Amino acid sequence: MIDFHAHMGVLNREGCTGKPNVTADGLVEIMDRRGIDLAVLLPLESPDWGGGYFLVEQALEAREKYPDRFIVFACADPRYQLALEFVDHSVEQNGCPGFGEHVNGLPLDHPLNLRLYARCNELKLPLVFEITRPHICFDEPGLPRLESCLQKYPDIRWVGHGPHFWSAISGDDGEKPGPYPKDRITDGGAIDRLMERYDNLYADLSGMSGYNAMTRDPDFAQEFIRRRQTRLLFGTDICYASDSLPIIEWMNKTPMDSGIRRAIAEDNAVRLLGL
Repeated sequence: MIDFHAHMGVLNREGCTGKPNVTADGLVEIMDRRGIDLAVLLPLESPDWGGGYFLVEQALEAREKYPDRFIVFACADPRYQLALEFVDHSVEQNGCPGFGEHVNGLPLDHPLNLRLYARCNELKLPLVFEITRPHICFDEPGLPRLESCLQKYPDIRWVGHGPHFWSAISGDDGEKPGPYPKDRITDGGAIDRLMERYDNLYADLSGMSGYNAMTRDPDFAQEFIRRRQTRLLFGTDICYASDSLPIIEWMNKTPMDSGIRRAIAEDNAVRLLGL
């Protein structure tokens, strides 16, 4: 399997109990134990997500140590004055084949974000982003800001993630409290509508948000993965050594056609990453 969404580094800087940090060695050990062959390391260079920092340079050091196990994406906070130059450097000099994780405290279509997207569009990069209302790459129910970006930057492969990206799988998004709704999914969700209309929208199943979307209504999920099988990506969103990563068990145990399982587990990632 290819994990399209992994982190490591000193993300617990305050010594919170139960959240041991993950080193490159530790991440490879977890990958070996859980059946993951390759992981995309997504640096975290914006402070807004709520933890420490995982710099591009740290990810590159991990890739140098384990070149057959890690792929590194470029990442820059849009408020960093040299963000565009750093993206260019990361792609051209360090071989980063994508951008993310995009988790800043600005609206999804803030002018500083649009500036970054324009460069990623020129470079034809996949871009992993999170939507969490009201403080991470904000978008309203129905995802109108995302739709505008899908239209304006068609050469970006947008890879959606996060509580209020995945809550938009349901037509009643915005009507239920909390980031992880548990009731059945209703028709008319923005994700299906946008994936039908824009072939540059992908979705990663990582974190509690992806897992919740796939398990809150198993009947809907079965049909959803059948419809969207070519644009779904397996990921864990691992941050700490203690993370339980239930999406792995979902991948291994959920009944699905072997071709669909292989597409989600690796084939779609291979295509996006140009492997």
